[in-house]
Amino acid sequence: MDYTFWKNQKVLITGYTGFKGSWLSLWLQSLGAITIGYALPAPTEPSLFELANVEQGMVSIVGDIRDLENLKTVMEEHQPEIVFHLAAQPLVRYSYQHPVETYTTNIIGTVNVLEAVRHTPSVRTVVMITSDKCYQNKEWVWGYRENETLGGRDPYSSSKACAEIVIAAYRDSYFSAADYDRHRVALASVRAGNVIGGGDWAADRLIPDIMRSFMMGQSLLIRNPHATRPWQHVLQPLSGYLCVAEHLWKYGPEYAEAWNFGPNEEDAKPVAWIVEKLTKLWGDGAIWELDAAHHPHEDNYLKLDCSKAKAKLGWQPALSLDQTLEWIVEFYQSYLKEQNIRELVEDQIKRYQSLEEKSIYLAR
Repeated sequence: MDYTFWKNQKVLITGYTGFKGSWLSLWLQSLGAITIGYALPAPTEPSLFELANVEQGMVSIVGDIRDLENLKTVMEEHQPEIVFHLAAQPLVRYSYQHPVETYTTNIIGTVNVLEAVRHTPSVRTVVMITSDKCYQNKEWVWGYRENETLGGRDPYSSSKACAEIVIAAYRDSYFSAADYDRHRVALASVRAGNVIGGGDWAADRLIPDIMRSFMMGQSLLIRNPHATRPWQHVLQPLSGYLCVAEHLWKYGPEYAEAWNFGPNEEDAKPVAWIVEKLTKLWGDGAIWELDAAHHPHEDNYLKLDCSKAKAKLGWQPALSLDQTLEWIVEFYQSYLKEQNIRELVEDQIKRYQSLEEKSIYLAR
């Protein structure tokens, strides 16, 4: 990836106050992009958005993606060239309790972003972030490819499958390859899951739950220790999103399709493995036990096949799961020591860029 590409690019990010949105905003700021954020206030307290002062050095706009007219007005005023759509209701267990909010945010919100893009002539590149949970999960041992069947048993997963269908319909109806010379918009969707890293305080997510328990010196309750996921540091899929956007800008509809971003196969590990590793890394006071209470259904096994991104984009996972967990502990222990969080995040971004350059070189 050419990091110099981003200097002075005008980029709009929906959901920039969330966990992934905050990391992406800070990364783009460090690369010299002109960054505009559109989102509701930070969803947690504390939040990476506030701790790292993410809105410093960018245009910060409070708004709901379910408000189409406001979103269109913001795009018309700021005339972005590249759009990353991250705003979402991102939690499986929350979706069982709040299905209407989940569906309206994740489906109607997706429609609204695409409609706003359709009425904003400055936009040339659009990257829509969905989820690995958009696939109909058959609990098989190999990774899902981008052409696998979409589906979902819970409101969150099914909402992301629906979002993918909406994106494909808009691409075929309004941003087709055949009419690219007229509309000049290249649209892709990107799928990643179990994104972990410092600065996540969401409820009912494994890493935030672990870190909260360890920081408070409490015993951690684990509800599904055998569930296997493709764990990856947040910077890893974000590097894929940046790579897709760059290719869309340079080559247009040739890359306007769905893309998977996940770790290498050996980094798909069960929850119990993650907990044991973090317990050792954290040190004294870290203990856990099994939560025997009844919980809503969550899939047990899910992996992604990322061979297309590796072959066509030259993208490579750059950070091992062991390194990822070390970086996570580094973040939360730095938070406890009241160190400068923005400086830490910017340092981890620089370290990741160096590792990525090395991994891409070695893959050639």
